[in-house]
Amino acid sequence: MQPTHPLRVLKFCPKCGSSALTPCPDLSLKCNDCGFHFYVNSAAAVAALVVNDEGKLLLTKRGVEPDYGKLDLPGGFVDPGETAEEAVKRELMEELGMKVKSMQYVSSAPNEYIFSGISVFTLDMAFLVIPETISGLKAQDDIQEFRFFAENEIDFNQIPAPSINSFVQQFFKR
Repeated sequence: MQPTHPLRVLKFCPKCGSSALTPCPDLSLKCNDCGFHFYVNSAAAVAALVVNDEGKLLLTKRGVEPDYGKLDLPGGFVDPGETAEEAVKRELMEELGMKVKSMQYVSSAPNEYIFSGISVFTLDMAFLVIPETISGLKAQDDIQEFRFFAENEIDFNQIPAPSINSFVQQFFKR
C-alpha cells in the first residue's frame, strides 16, 4: 500500500467541520468557511548512537510497524513540551532501561515515517550517547532485541529509514 500525503487525507476542517478545506501550495490546508489554516510540518524525533568499549554501535530490531523486524537506532518522537535531550533519555529508558551519562548532538536529517498508511514527516536528530552502563540492558517497549554491531556486520539494506541509515553510515565514517 502506498502512503498517503496528509494533504490528501484531511477532508473536513478540524475547527468547524466544514468540507470547504482547500489545499494550498505551501503545504497547508485552509478552510474557506472559518479561515482555519493548518500546516503540514515535520514532527521532531531523536536517535541515539550508543557505542560499546569495542567501538561497536548498538542497533535495535523493530518490534512494531512500520518496518517490523528491521534494524533501527533506539529513539523515537519528541513529546510536546519535551526537549530533544529529554526525549533521548526517556526513549533509552523506555526501550532498553538505559540511563544516560552524557550526550552530544551529531546531526539531523529529514525522514518520512509511514504510520497507518499516512506519511508523517519527521526531522530526526542524532545524538552520540555515553550511557551510565551497558550491562543489564533489556529490550522492551517497541523493540524486540538489540545488539552491538561492527560496520562489516551490518546489512544496510536492513535499515529502511533513510535518516537512520545515514546516521549509522556517518558514525562509521567519523
